Amino acid sequence: MISCMGHILEVDLSSGMITKTAIPDEIYEQLLSGKGLGAWYLYKNIPAGADPLGPDNVLGFVSGALTGTNAPICGRWSIVTKSPLTDGWGDANCGGNFSPAIKKCGVDAIFFKGISQKPVYLYVDDEVCELRDAADYWGLDAIESEAKLIQDNTTGKKPSVAVIGTAGEQLSLISGVCNEGGRIAARSGVGAVMGSKNLKALVLLGSKKIACFDKKTMNAFNKELAVKIKKAYPAGFMKGATYGLLGTVFGKLPINMPLDGSINIGPLSKWGSSVNTVLGVQSGDGPVKNWAGSPKDAKWVSKKYNPDRLFDREIQKYNCYSCTLGCGAVVNTKDLYDGKYEHTHKPEYETVDAFGPLLLNDNLDSVLRINEITNRAGIDTISVGNTVAYAIECYENGLITNQQTGGLKLTWGNHQDIVKLVEMIIAREGIGDLLADGVKKAAEHFGQQTQQYAMHIGGQEPGLHEPRQDLQLAVHFMTDPAPGKHTIGSGIAYGNMALWDVCSWAPVARPENKKKARMPSETLGKASAATACYTMLVDGAGGCYYGQIIGAHNWKLVSYLNTATGWSKTGDEYIEIGKRIQTLRTLFNVKHGVMPASRELPKRLEGKPPLRSGPLKGATIDTKEQAKLYWKEMGCDMSTGAPLDETVAQLGIPELLGRT
Repeated sequence: MISCMGHILEVDLSSGMITKTAIPDEIYEQLLSGKGLGAWYLYKNIPAGADPLGPDNVLGFVSGALTGTNAPICGRWSIVTKSPLTDGWGDANCGGNFSPAIKKCGVDAIFFKGISQKPVYLYVDDEVCELRDAADYWGLDAIESEAKLIQDNTTGKKPSVAVIGTAGEQLSLISGVCNEGGRIAARSGVGAVMGSKNLKALVLLGSKKIACFDKKTMNAFNKELAVKIKKAYPAGFMKGATYGLLGTVFGKLPINMPLDGSINIGPLSKWGSSVNTVLGVQSGDGPVKNWAGSPKDAKWVSKKYNPDRLFDREIQKYNCYSCTLGCGAVVNTKDLYDGKYEHTHKPEYETVDAFGPLLLNDNLDSVLRINEITNRAGIDTISVGNTVAYAIECYENGLITNQQTGGLKLTWGNHQDIVKLVEMIIAREGIGDLLADGVKKAAEHFGQQTQQYAMHIGGQEPGLHEPRQDLQLAVHFMTDPAPGKHTIGSGIAYGNMALWDVCSWAPVARPENKKKARMPSETLGKASAATACYTMLVDGAGGCYYGQIIGAHNWKLVSYLNTATGWSKTGDEYIEIGKRIQTLRTLFNVKHGVMPASRELPKRLEGKPPLRSGPLKGATIDTKEQAKLYWKEMGCDMSTGAPLDETVAQLGIPELLGRT
């Protein structure tokens, strides 16, 4: 495959042996790279029943099939592994500049197995590929260790680094892997797997060329999208407070109104994802008070979390590799916490909601503080926020005592003690040690009475978007091999993406009564299946979720793939590649004894009992029935969710798994 490097690195940390292995072209053509290549390798190489923190587990760093071809918004990298949170498929995704660094080392992925006897890091350049002693970096946070690794390994050119912080070293099951000064591939406990292997970092300094079949046309596509984004940016002329008003209007409308993905370009370019805080809470998409509240409980949200407050702190905007959208920024925090940290990454929406409305915390400064310390620790803010919300609700109901908290008053909105609790979770001190492995493990410790406050799906905490408002999101929360992830698909995103332009069988999104939209339907089953397949295609290409939601008519993934590879595949043929990736990820779970139908949403997330106020007042959803309709469209058994033999055969998966 022209746009891929055709090889992987296999690193045995137990023996120190490193092997460069050629990958057959058919694997790329059937699965692309990214999560597709990762699913193929993990299924073949992790034995059933393997301990996620043991030597038999594999940790893979995978780039995308379009990374380095100049395809726009295609610089994402993923980590794949068996998750210690869920005991099934695990993956995490991140931006920055690490994805092209993998391919410039002449490979599309780097896979680690075994456990090193001492802390090490992998160093790769054009001539050297070796494990090096990481003793001097172990114990440093993610930002400190990355800076020191760059300093110690710069030889005229700055290396790219992926590294765990202290949370990964301490095997927190909700830890991730960082690059670019604390940007994190956060989900599925990938940091704990890396820490369990005594692997501190990857330091990459290659300079291999990445090919593209038709560079001239790809450059034209890039310029075309850049012009669209530049023209759309004035959509950011509105004040941030306007989004609270829009959210209120959307929340009161009796219908769901599909919106063209172009509407996302201006706000994302100006404010980044944090613009969704006021919009989401007011419309009913953003959860409040451990998923049990409504905008009524957070009347301050439009003022306290006005996105202009973060915008006004911006020092510098930045773009990920090959991205013309530019949603990221560094913000000034000199005035906070005695000036200990002069600046930090602008927090993403998930972080702001997780430590703001979800905890009834109206103090934005405390969220900035938490954003910095969690980035440094390398720990997932979605999981930490949900876990803190669980602890607060338990405390408020007398199920966690002052003695157990060490004197902390875990009450709603108590931002001083919320910050202290997060610090204790990071350090595994006191009650923090019991919360550092996420909601499921915490509820197992604190007892059955607390389970009603424990928001997780199959062990993983949900992204901060409301399934009671969005039945498609609920289905993906529950059925995806890596559960609880909001980036797999939703009804809102489906309307933005216009997948019917790519996939002939994807239903066109139309205005729909909200109550009707919460009812199971075959149409929604088709939409969910198309979304899951397309999302896997995006992940195989190295694309970004934000490219995805600005619409297939703006971000032309099918055209980019054909231009980079020289293929002439149709949209439906590419959707089948996505289906193959999703099916293989599901088969991985079945192999490891995790049946799709065994996972359920917490009753609260299904509206049982229903909320009494707000846009979701009285809303309930039937996830089990809708999951069956999704599995039907994916060619799975409707009772178990496992892929049918005929589906697996039709996708050619047995032949692929037989290849080396």
